[in-house]
Amino acid sequence: MTNDIDAQPGAERYLIVGLGNPGRGYAFNRHNIGFMAVDRLAARHGIDLKRVQSKAIVGNGRVADRAVILAKPQTFMNLSGGAVGSLAGYYRVPLSNLLVVYDELDIPFGVLRLREKGGAGGHNGMRSIIAQMGNDFARLRLGIGRPPGRMDPAAYVLQDFGRDELPVVSDMLDTAVAAIETFVREGIALTMSRYNGPVDSPAAQG
Repeated sequence: MTNDIDAQPGAERYLIVGLGNPGRGYAFNRHNIGFMAVDRLAARHGIDLKRVQSKAIVGNGRVADRAVILAKPQTFMNLSGGAVGSLAGYYRVPLSNLLVVYDELDIPFGVLRLREKGGAGGHNGMRSIIAQMGNDFARLRLGIGRPPGRMDPAAYVLQDFGRDELPVVSDMLDTAVAAIETFVREGIALTMSRYNGPVDSPAAQG
């Protein structure tokens, strides 16, 4: 079920952005887990992610009975800020109602970390968004861990998840969806207290 947010002037809106790179070749990369989280949220709530707007794939709908805009910027990671800034302005979404979901090398695989605001931490997509909008918005970081041995981190993030990692990835995405729903319904403080940490699942526990 979709919802025409434009037809609701004055309605409170939330913008949920997943970061990744466009194109089939990147679809299952570690760097694209933000896209994966938004896709799973859209599927859970029957939101069509098909429309192209402001250089992003966008879907409008409702989550936790609130109007939401889901977005996946299509500009490649290091230019994400233009799409996010344009969408936030068009829909008049305050920074307090923006949540960006993305991968994080410096967080162990299978661990979620939410923050109310902060820096880019070396993530090019976040660096672009912060340059456009400042850093006073919430973010949900999905831990992918560091590369093995001396592997280049840039190459690691552009690798697909391994087959043995997929059960934990699925658990992370389910937990991310629950965290996003809580953020929309209850705000960032409660969401942080409830979801910061490893996903609570048999797959994540090995």
